[in-house]
Amino acid sequence: MITFEAEIERFSKMGEKTGWTYVVIPMEIAAQIKKDYRKSFRVEGFLDTVPVKGLSLIPMGEGDYILALNANLRKQLKKEEGAMLRLELAEDKTFRIEMPEDLELCLLDERYCLENFLKLPKSHQNYYITWLNSAKTEPTRIKRLTQIVIAMDKQQTFSEMMRSNKGKEA
Repeated sequence: MITFEAEIERFSKMGEKTGWTYVVIPMEIAAQIKKDYRKSFRVEGFLDTVPVKGLSLIPMGEGDYILALNANLRKQLKKEEGAMLRLELAEDKTFRIEMPEDLELCLLDERYCLENFLKLPKSHQNYYITWLNSAKTEPTRIKRLTQIVIAMDKQQTFSEMMRSNKGKEA
């Protein structure tokens, strides 16, 4: 477990990350958590005294990573932008989201769609599944299932699919 402190920051303008609250994980610290790795990966541990599991470290281009802090997590921490945060992190090697049965059935209609989905990094599979499972109504879930199948037909990552669907509600 790696322990360090970081200041909570917020993106004012950063494309799809605009408005995100986060902490920077320097390249040197990320390398101690997961050596020689340049893609996003999951971590577990503590933010101050709050236990966390399955949070993503997202690479930011020059070697550093960010750890996004959603509203629920900030509320538990009782901290906002500018505050210092104590982090104790290790790689979360157990994190896995199960594929929903309806998604698997839809992707099986065209076998190559399921194969394209399974070729994606686990993080992108998890983005798709989390997004699908966050649908609050059945019509929204059906629309999202359709969008995922279309994305797999086009071999799109999650962010590519979201950009191509920008402006279409789901």
